[in-house]
Amino acid sequence: MDSVRYVTELGLAARAASREMAKASTRQKNAALLGAAQALDADRALLLAANRLDLERARERDLEPALLDRLELDDARIDAMIDGVRQVAALADPVGTVTDLAYRPSGIRVGRMRVPLGVIGIIYESRPNVTADAAALCIKSGNAAILRGGSEALESNRVIAACIGRALAAAGLPAQGIQLITHTDRELVSVLVASPAAVDVIVPRGGKGLIERISRDSRVPVIKHLDGVCHVYIDESADPAQACAIALNAKTHRYGTCNTMETLLVAEAVAADILPGLAADFAAAGVELRGCPRTRELAPQALAATEDDWYAEYLAPILAVRVVADIDAAMEHIARYGSQHTEAIVTQHHPRAMRFLREVDSSSVMVNASTRFADGFEYGLGAEIGISTDKLHARGPVGLEGLTSQKWVVLGEGQVRG
Repeated sequence: MDSVRYVTELGLAARAASREMAKASTRQKNAALLGAAQALDADRALLLAANRLDLERARERDLEPALLDRLELDDARIDAMIDGVRQVAALADPVGTVTDLAYRPSGIRVGRMRVPLGVIGIIYESRPNVTADAAALCIKSGNAAILRGGSEALESNRVIAACIGRALAAAGLPAQGIQLITHTDRELVSVLVASPAAVDVIVPRGGKGLIERISRDSRVPVIKHLDGVCHVYIDESADPAQACAIALNAKTHRYGTCNTMETLLVAEAVAADILPGLAADFAAAGVELRGCPRTRELAPQALAATEDDWYAEYLAPILAVRVVADIDAAMEHIARYGSQHTEAIVTQHHPRAMRFLREVDSSSVMVNASTRFADGFEYGLGAEIGISTDKLHARGPVGLEGLTSQKWVVLGEGQVRG
């Protein structure tokens, strides 16, 4: 297969479709989304059969149990997929919104209008529901998309993409607005990310290796995060019960997510009061602690932390713990070892809380809340296409608005510049 020709043809079709998607009405886009939800429900048996085939092949390839779990669909997961598409349909349409419209001394009015990005390439692994989520967000934000799911989910993704294509056509929109790469050749990804004529932005969703490779090879902008090394800092003025509840939730609610706490920082002034009991709670939850010397004095069950532990994204029941002098030391640690994803402070001291919000350079910064809230749904964005730790265009959970840009608009009444 000629990979360059294949990607070029996909890109030309997506580029043409993107112009139609950009000018689609909210009514059309919602009709396509609701039609896709209905089609997924109607083709439920077909989708389950395709998923069984994917699972059989994945087991033959000895995929890890965690990957098999992400791959598997059942009625409840299909229901959740359908609900997710319907939720996107219910969200406000950002396209065409004009903000900051103001008169200038010349009499013109100047503002900014939300517009689609164009063609979005989305590269992801394992989870078939990402196909529906990503397509729904791209449709509602007026973009075309080229989707490249993991080879292990190919048959499931084919059925989902076919449902979406039929729904687009029924709504009077181009079926090529959402295209699925159906070949498993990895070279296609390398060609796609190096093709600015085909795509305007790339969104990788998957493991660190995938994201690093795409970030390195891409010739188009990438919306991504590499690591989720998230911190919770327990300040000297923290409410002890609140601090323990937040720390436990931030670590144990789910281990394999990018917004899970990986390092706990505790102010020296309260460490002796908080750490022993909190360490026992973590032990009861099956969490292995790796701590600094002071942590090990207060929690002898903790293993000695190495320098690598402060950088680690475990995605497992392992937690690094460090006792720090104060908020300045905590923020210095975060600046050195963090990944600019999500950090939280637990404190009753308002000035220190405001300092933490202003000075910590991460895409989400929280006061008295678990890092697990760093999520598009929890932020009121509906579904999200990913989380960005970059500083340009989009930062944090990327929902509909993150899939748009802005252009300046000027409204005049015949003014000419003198």
